[in-house]
Amino acid sequence: MQWINLFRANLRKEYLELKRYLPNTIALVLTFYFIFLGLFGVIHFFGDPSTQDANIQFVIVNYIFWFLALSVIQMFGFEIVNEAIRGTLEQLSMSPMGIWRILSTRLIATTIIYGIIIFALLVITMLTAGQWLNIDVLSIFPVFVLTVFGMYGVGLMVGGLAIVYKQIQAFLQILQFLLAGLTFIPLAASPFMYFLPFVIGVDLVRDIMIDGQTLMDIGWLPLVLLLINASVYFIVGLLFFKYCERIAMKKGLLGQY
Repeated sequence: MQWINLFRANLRKEYLELKRYLPNTIALVLTFYFIFLGLFGVIHFFGDPSTQDANIQFVIVNYIFWFLALSVIQMFGFEIVNEAIRGTLEQLSMSPMGIWRILSTRLIATTIIYGIIIFALLVITMLTAGQWLNIDVLSIFPVFVLTVFGMYGVGLMVGGLAIVYKQIQAFLQILQFLLAGLTFIPLAASPFMYFLPFVIGVDLVRDIMIDGQTLMDIGWLPLVLLLINASVYFIVGLLFFKYCERIAMKKGLLGQY
């Protein structure tokens, strides 16, 4: 029951913030839409006409997941920095639920809200490009959940750094380009890609949305690899966050900025 109440409170908080600061929310969506227009323009005017459709579909899926990865992974860092600036970070640590539980439910709430925004962006970009992808919800949903689960783990690592060092905005800016690489580079580029976070999930979603595959076509092995990958990153991320939290509490960093 505590988890449900915590989730409802955070869902309401995230919704009210997006609504209250509506110009900023609109600017965020428009920014990513204009980025897509830039990529679409390059492919449309300078790309090979014989592979143009496939390249545009590839870009649509990748840039949507880039937006998702930025929203999910950077959220932990930004939230901790904002709470520290407001002077409420120590209050979160004093809650019976603890910082990571509060931020985790906040992240789930954010994912749901941004999931709606991302779906709207997906429809708009497909309309703009004139390319309609295969939206097989039954096949995409389990892959999507496991992929986001792995992103949560990376987000916890970022949150751990933020709780100790506070000022990590420059690192988050660099992280944007690293996440772009993880979403745009295909899994077949190197066997090493299997060990990186959420790359397997993005590749499977591309197979479903671009090539029209189903879970039956994909088989159980890629899904098991995705589950292992996501679980490892989440567990490592949670342990790292708890370790950083102990350091911050030991050094008295929670009440400072």
